[in-house]
Amino acid sequence: MIKIDNISKWYGQFKVLSDCSTHITKGEVVVVCGPSGSGKSTLIKCVNGLEPFQQGDIIVNDISIGDPKTNLPQLRAHVGMVFQHFELFPHMTITQNLTIGQVKVLGRSKDEAQQRALQLLDRVGLNSQADKFPGQLSGGQQQRVAIARALAMDPICMLFDEPTSALDPEMINEVLDVMVGLANEGMTMMVVTHEMGFARKVADRVIFMDNGSIVEDAATEEFFGTPRSERAQLFLSKILSH
Repeated sequence: MIKIDNISKWYGQFKVLSDCSTHITKGEVVVVCGPSGSGKSTLIKCVNGLEPFQQGDIIVNDISIGDPKTNLPQLRAHVGMVFQHFELFPHMTITQNLTIGQVKVLGRSKDEAQQRALQLLDRVGLNSQADKFPGQLSGGQQQRVAIARALAMDPICMLFDEPTSALDPEMINEVLDVMVGLANEGMTMMVVTHEMGFARKVADRVIFMDNGSIVEDAATEEFFGTPRSERAQLFLSKILSH
């Protein structure tokens, strides 16, 4: 589903990604973790072309992200992306946030889009909030709306960029519960997160990054049980010791 082959990226003289390669198969859940500034968010934004890269290639569902001829907006319509800060339209109701992309990009009728929106709001436990505006919802509720909005586009895979890091602690679980449900339904997912409990419970594989490189790419049990690199061992010792 997602092939990342030898990706390198620079900001001016500063190399933020260095020769990163990994493949994610259909239905697989992969968690990307590592210290701040290790390149995690940059890598995931390269997957749907939100960040350009200078070397290597990324193939999503047999479409090359690096090919100048690729219609990136069309591809992004089928690659769900959930950001750290929700990115909802504040002047639109929750339902309008979920229907606008369906109507304008997928060409659905307003009635069809509305029906799909209400189905997804019910799925994330927010159908009672349909007519409210994002500012009237908690952070956790807004993030669940953002997930529902991404799902409304019938994505082939979902990318999550630290979806819980801007939330109060008691709101984190309500978002993770929705993500666990998605994983259990077989959605292909690439998740940048510090939530190691989620990684242990749901991920098929864990990718550990440091200084712009993929240091480890291992099955979840192996990563948490016997990480090969000293850097990953140190990282885990710090975050799992409390």
